[in-house]
Amino acid sequence: MSMDRITSIETALVVGGGIGGMAAAASLAERGVSVELIDLDPQWRVYGAGITITGPTLRAYRRLGLLDQIKAEGAITNCSRVFRYDGTLVHDLEEPIIEEGLPATGGIMRPVLHRIMQGKVRSLDIPVRLGVTVTALENRDGGVDVVFSDGTTGRYDLVVGADSVFSRVREIAFPHMAPAQPTGQGCWRISMRKPPELKGGEFYFGHDNPAGITACSPDSIYMWMLTRHEERETFMDEEELFVTLKDLLKDFGGSPGWIRDNMTRDDWINYRPLVAAMQPGPWFNGRIVLLGDAVHATTPHLASGAGMAVESGIVLAEELARADDVTSGLRGYQDRRFERCRYVIESSVRMGQLQLDHAAPEEVTKVLESALDCLNAPF
Repeated sequence: MSMDRITSIETALVVGGGIGGMAAAASLAERGVSVELIDLDPQWRVYGAGITITGPTLRAYRRLGLLDQIKAEGAITNCSRVFRYDGTLVHDLEEPIIEEGLPATGGIMRPVLHRIMQGKVRSLDIPVRLGVTVTALENRDGGVDVVFSDGTTGRYDLVVGADSVFSRVREIAFPHMAPAQPTGQGCWRISMRKPPELKGGEFYFGHDNPAGITACSPDSIYMWMLTRHEERETFMDEEELFVTLKDLLKDFGGSPGWIRDNMTRDDWINYRPLVAAMQPGPWFNGRIVLLGDAVHATTPHLASGAGMAVESGIVLAEELARADDVTSGLRGYQDRRFERCRYVIESSVRMGQLQLDHAAPEEVTKVLESALDCLNAPF
């Protein structure tokens, strides 16, 4: 597919080698920008949970040319179902096909998705430096002077901060923004073999602890469960994670009940508190701009964090290609992304609050379907 070239910049530094950073790096490079990518992790890893990929997220990955690989290495379905926690079917979610040939939903293991995106970055000959971040950024004379954590320096026409919810770029260059805020919930995840009766995505509501299951390959799934978060001084070890999650599932039927009865200590289990932030504008300071969790961090209720980050990387490159100057391009990027990201984050956090308030499954489903309609709209 032919792409308009970006003429207002020649070089860019992308800080953060996660989903949003890789999407931005690839999108800029495909439009003629000489891109460098850095990531703080010396091994450029990602943690091992699965990830739900909704139709809108698959649409964004199609724009990156990665849909076929994701379909081949993940699990694609065309239906999701809402159950009561005891296994009683409540509702079949309406998940329309939003583009011809595009699946409605699916899932994949995060390390697999990470590897696919790393392959895209390498195919574009983008230099990647690992184990390094930025310690100073200065807008000067139409560019950005950068000091790296290893003592080296560089100068770029654009710096993109895609370095997670704990963004160092945001901390340095955007004093009007604040850290993401706790939502009161925590998220449990387990990756394991697939329950034999599972046919598509499943949501379980009506309990203090809502849950959901996504197929990530023909024989593997991940399950998430949301609980009220309680602060503690120490992290849970592997044994406590296993015993606690098994106990949290004691009331569940259906696939979660099967998971409870068949989970083992060899399965990957994780827990983390949830935070969210919709940062105020401007999202850019001179030639420094933020995207992904650094500026629009959402909770997992709509399975849209990855998709929103990929969309932002694509839109950033599109708007820079469309504009005659960098400032107009960055403003166009913010204008296209702000309300969409705001609605998704507010809807996702709203779902979490309804769950904490023990709302009926039908009420949570209504918010979910309304938000999915918004996500299905063109970005």
